[in-house]
Amino acid sequence: MIMNSPVLAVTPGEPAGIGPECALKLAREHPDLRLLMVADPALLEATSRRMGVAFDHAVWTEGQAVEAGRLTVAPVSLPGDSRPGQANPENAPYVLDCLRTAVKLVRTGQAAALVTGPVHKGVINDSGIPFSGHTEFLADLASVPRVVMMLAAGTLRVALVTTHLPLRDVPDAVTGQAVEETIRICAAELRQRFAIERARIQVLGLNPHAGESGHLGNEDEDVISPAITRCRADGIHAVGPIPADTAFTPTALENCDCVIAMYHDQGLPVLKHAGFGRSVNVTLGLPFIRTSVDHGTAFDIAGKGIADASSFYHAAMMAQSMSLGSLT
Repeated sequence: MIMNSPVLAVTPGEPAGIGPECALKLAREHPDLRLLMVADPALLEATSRRMGVAFDHAVWTEGQAVEAGRLTVAPVSLPGDSRPGQANPENAPYVLDCLRTAVKLVRTGQAAALVTGPVHKGVINDSGIPFSGHTEFLADLASVPRVVMMLAAGTLRVALVTTHLPLRDVPDAVTGQAVEETIRICAAELRQRFAIERARIQVLGLNPHAGESGHLGNEDEDVISPAITRCRADGIHAVGPIPADTAFTPTALENCDCVIAMYHDQGLPVLKHAGFGRSVNVTLGLPFIRTSVDHGTAFDIAGKGIADASSFYHAAMMAQSMSLGSLT
């Protein structure tokens, strides 16, 4: 165990998905981690029974020390019935209450970082609560105007200007301000959290061939390029707009610390192909550290005992390293 390893606040996410199972596997398979699980103990106990393992845990109270090797649970009550693979919108407030509780633990110094399991946006919205994703919800909780969603798999990092939007809404959301703020947040956070003093940032174009000199759209020349120029004037090492179809070649990535994509499915399919199961979702721009798994709730395999917890492990290890300032 790392001496003085940080306490990680963990939210398993959607109770009917694979998150509770993966969170418990994380605790069992990596007893060196100091985990403060924010969840309903009864849900975790039922999950343990299905897994055929004992549920040895301590119920956390404020100020209590969190020890490695024994699961500590900060209790949040689950209001409705929960069965693996069966979404219940009645439990949506519970999912968000877990997040609120975990954020409070981190912001009050009782945990060093937040590690989140998968939630289901559709279930939360079906409950009548507008919800576009973890990233946006945490930004609202922290009262910050913009955060950046970045996924990392080893040295490959992809950040997004827009996140969970219908594709038809993307061009209007790719404003000069949005691009510029994303570049600046990435540069600052890669320096502060990842110890990359002057990150080499490659900014993708919005249109095929980065607009082909205006023949395939004007956003690249009129919006993205000026934003890059403003950042470069302040010493940020940003290049682009780069055509997305050539940005992920080995040669292009050799001189790149982070790729900034304009929308979700422009950059993330490449990253998940390269590192699914070991990639980590990191929210940049928050006043605390937050990492997350790279997969969804997987209702189809929930409760079957076959879910892989490796993504949870990589998310926890990155949060731990970021907390210790040892991530390079």
